[in-house]
Amino acid sequence: MKRAQGADIFRGRRKPTTIIVARGDDIRYFTVRPWLAAVAGTALTVAAAGYLAATAYLVMRDDLIGSTMARQARLQQAYEDRISALRTQVDRVTSRQLLDQQLMQRKVGELIERQERLSERHGQLVPVLERTGDIVGEKEIPVPSPRPDIRADADGGGLQLDGMVTGTAYAGVASSRIPWPIRGIDQETEVTGADRMFVEIDRSLRDIEAEQIERVETLAEEAYQTAETIADALGSAGISVADGYGAEDVGGPLIAPAANIGFEEKVRELDEALQRLDELKRTARRVPIANPLPGAAVTSGFGLRRDPILRRPAHHSGVDFRAPRGAAIRATGAGTVVTAGWNGGYGRMVEIDHGGGITTRYAHLSKILVGPGDKVNAGAALGQAGSSGRSTGPHLHYEVRHNGTAVNPLKYISAGRRIVEYL
Repeated sequence: MKRAQGADIFRGRRKPTTIIVARGDDIRYFTVRPWLAAVAGTALTVAAAGYLAATAYLVMRDDLIGSTMARQARLQQAYEDRISALRTQVDRVTSRQLLDQQLMQRKVGELIERQERLSERHGQLVPVLERTGDIVGEKEIPVPSPRPDIRADADGGGLQLDGMVTGTAYAGVASSRIPWPIRGIDQETEVTGADRMFVEIDRSLRDIEAEQIERVETLAEEAYQTAETIADALGSAGISVADGYGAEDVGGPLIAPAANIGFEEKVRELDEALQRLDELKRTARRVPIANPLPGAAVTSGFGLRRDPILRRPAHHSGVDFRAPRGAAIRATGAGTVVTAGWNGGYGRMVEIDHGGGITTRYAHLSKILVGPGDKVNAGAALGQAGSSGRSTGPHLHYEVRHNGTAVNPLKYISAGRRIVEYL
């Protein structure tokens, strides 16, 4: 084996090493260069390191696998818990949406039912209100607006009422307290903007209901008061009218009325009041309560007076009105002409039967415009003023007789002035 020289070592260089292998007569040798020795050493080192690493991996593999599996199990459990929580939240939101939608549907159904009931009430009022024109004039009974269009929205999560989607969800919507209870909703329930809309609709319908009942009560009261006024005026003139109360034998236990009388009962009461008023109006239009010569002065009253011809006390069976010759004489009430012609001291006279034992006479006419059997209404022209018969000058002698007995016509005319605005 050849050794390196000192100079070569000093210069850091190594010459190739020759390896001689002798076996008997067979001699072999190998030349090993430095770089080849370095490669071989490196390969051996890597192989040793790999062997040691493999050995360590095999020794620690069970711990690594267990740690990895535990981590995967934890991750899987976390994902499953998250998925379960999300699923529970979705179910809760879905259930709440369904409950909200059902609540909205129930409230809408109640509001529609009440609206339809108000419309039915108005239908009941129509035939009654047609008879109240003389009482209420231009007043009207409040009527609810037409039934709204209610349908499910495109997403199926709510209701659409007059173009407004409601009942979808509560999240992100400011809530408020219901100021008063609605059927099916507790006063402490939190509500959304959609619920506030229902509260407003409920308030509107309640206002309409209250106003309808109040207006019906007002109409009934006005009808009773008007009927009472007409009855009092006719009674003061001595005209008997059928009394709507106490005319029959009635009785029964005294029971206090209910605190909240039903709407139908109030309508029935209004109908009875209007019937009573209609009867009194028909009576008032039939009896002679108008003035035969509106605006004319009375020259001689009813009762004891000095006779204008004999100049001595005498009973005057009527009232004399100053009238120029030819002035129109008009009927003071509806009736049938029973006399139209000359009648002794009355001169040309028209007599009308108004029914109920009441007749009127229009005397001293210069011309008669009606004949016996004619049907006349109040205000119809009967003739023209004159001075026929026992008379000292043009005027109208007007009489009212009840069952053949002359009564003071001024009481009838005064009664007519009190109730003319109601007729």
